[in-house]
Amino acid sequence: MISVEISARHVHLSKKDFKKLFGKNKNLTVLRRLSQPEEFASGEKVILANADKKIKKVRITGPFRENSQVEISLTDAYNLKLEPLPEIKVSEDISGTGKILVKGPNSSVKIPCIIAQRHLHLSPEEAKKLKLKNNQKISVKVMGKRELTFHNIITRVSEDYRLFLHLDTDEGNAAGILGKSSGELVE
Repeated sequence: MISVEISARHVHLSKKDFKKLFGKNKNLTVLRRLSQPEEFASGEKVILANADKKIKKVRITGPFRENSQVEISLTDAYNLKLEPLPEIKVSEDISGTGKILVKGPNSSVKIPCIIAQRHLHLSPEEAKKLKLKNNQKISVKVMGKRELTFHNIITRVSEDYRLFLHLDTDEGNAAGILGKSSGELVE
């Protein structure tokens, strides 16, 4: 069985962009640990803005990354009236990506914005056990009252990862995921 998590809208920041938004003396604070080792939801939040449309209280996920990026759902993109719509991309692939205005207490910066491709994190040992390779496309059937099979899931194999399927909020809602859920590989 594979644990399934909903990855809600969030922002990954470089240290440089964080300091612009929050000030040079501010640091990221750990609110709670996430499923992937070293990753955490921070206590700091920002505002995503496009013209007069805003989404407030968007969580920053730590630790700092080399490059900043915003991850939202397609529904978020519609609500923000983003045109063109953000591309569906593997996290950290921000090449050629449109940007969104991110507002902090001290300043604002434009940051690349994507809709994250659904993906399965797993360690090399877990990949070997499941006979999977990095960047492989797989399908997973998510259990529950609204059982649903998701296709085109990208595997992400790293020593830094543990076995969890990440879906965005729209995908989680479609599958009726409330709290913890699980799925199984589909051949």
